[in-house]
This record gives sequence, C-alpha cells and structure tokens, in this order.
Amino acid sequence: MQNEYTAIIKQEDDWWVGWIEEIPGVNCQEKTYEELKEALEVTLKEALEFNRQDALIAAGNGYKEEKIAI
Repeated sequence: MQNEYTAIIKQEDDWWVGWIEEIPGVNCQEKTYEELKEALEVTLKEALEFNRQDALIAAGNGYKEEKIAI
C-alpha cells in the first residue's frame, strides 16, 4: 500500500516553497518547481523514518505493531 500526502506549494519571488500538509515540520524551499517536489519527497521519507525509529525506541520492549487505515 502506498500512502499519499498533500503538498502545499507556492512561488514566492524567485523561490518555490512547499509543505507537507499532514506532517508538521516537512517543508522545503528550492529554485525550481521540480527541485521542490523532489526535496519534499526526500524530506518526507526522512521524517517518516525518523518518526518510526523514534516511536520504536520510545516503546522499548514488549510492544505490538498494528496497521491502522483511515
């Protein structure tokens, strides 16, 4: 299953800026639209992996993983 996220993108002067709506802190600024989209994708993947590792460390031992679909 592939998750989908919403990028909020706009041009400000000579820069393209964007945020991932569903994940606070995932934002980027690039010179071109395509560079921005690529940067958002990379940053989103890194944030999700960091959050996953952080959750596993916080859980310690004896946890159970459950998939939740909304």
